[in-house]
Amino acid sequence: MQATDIGTLIIKSSDTLGGRPCIAGTRVSVQRITAWYKMGLNAEEITERMGNVTLVQVYAALTYYHANREEIEGYIAAEKADYQRLATEMVQAI
Repeated sequence: MQATDIGTLIIKSSDTLGGRPCIAGTRVSVQRITAWYKMGLNAEEITERMGNVTLVQVYAALTYYHANREEIEGYIAAEKADYQRLATEMVQAI
């Protein structure tokens, strides 16, 4: 049985998702896992719904979120603001 270095499960690279933290080897952001979590899903449910991440990876993402809450909440707020801006622009275009 080989131990997993949990420090290798979450990465930040300018080449992937604009440098936002994500699960290593995927394009699944910590922000996305956090959004599911904040909707009330537990780690097992997130793993089942996504299908392409393991339970260990989801827990690593949630741990990163809890350890770096301000960073991830900033990404969530920016995404929400972008969505609201685009929605307003769409309504104004009609």
